[in-house]
Amino acid sequence: MGCAAAKAAEPGFVFIPGGEFLRGRNFDWPDASLPWYPNPMKDDTPARKIRVDPFYMGESEVTNERYAAFLKATRRKPPYQWVKGQIPNGKDKHPVVNVSWDDATAYCAWQGGRLPTEAEWERSCRGLTEGSKYPWGDTNPTARQAIFNLETGAGPVCSRDRSYFGLCDIIGNVWEWTADWYGRTYYESAPDHNPKGPDSGLYRVLRGGSWFDTAAPQPFLTCSYRSWARQSERSPTIGFRCVKKFP
Repeated sequence: MGCAAAKAAEPGFVFIPGGEFLRGRNFDWPDASLPWYPNPMKDDTPARKIRVDPFYMGESEVTNERYAAFLKATRRKPPYQWVKGQIPNGKDKHPVVNVSWDDATAYCAWQGGRLPTEAEWERSCRGLTEGSKYPWGDTNPTARQAIFNLETGAGPVCSRDRSYFGLCDIIGNVWEWTADWYGRTYYESAPDHNPKGPDSGLYRVLRGGSWFDTAAPQPFLTCSYRSWARQSERSPTIGFRCVKKFP
């Protein structure tokens, strides 16, 4: 899979072509028209055409192994579950978790990048599909396509099928921090070109779902679902990946 013209900036990153795409949910969930249906579940509408510039995205969520190199270079504190500052046994290739938004931002800057905007994340997730629930279409996830509905924690990165653009675990495994502040009604007024989210807020946006989430009828694993957490939140279900500027 992947674009023939795609060329990574460096090992571990893939090219995401710029262009126009349909961002947001253009289908209804069961009961969505009922008056008691929660407003936060409607925050991925209206679906609108927007445009993003090309960029490079990390092919996988940042692993414990890569994060350990960052900690060694910067002398930052390791995640709290690392006993004596060491990666849990056998989890070098698992995504780093229990990292705050600030931790993730610092890592990406150290690597010469940044966190993706919410729009960039969704462009990457969708590939070239228009309006599909998942990167592969509208069929519910299988264990071959994503890591989800588990009780044992995240799995090693790139152990499932890659997406159209060549990304690993863009759905499932761990929720991924994005750069944006969360705004429930932001999709109604967002710019059509490179939207970057509200100027301020209480929460940062998370995308992609995690190992703990279930598939239908839950929406968490879809390309359009928006979750959020406080900037200081640390959770075993939250990790991140970085993007870099296209020259």
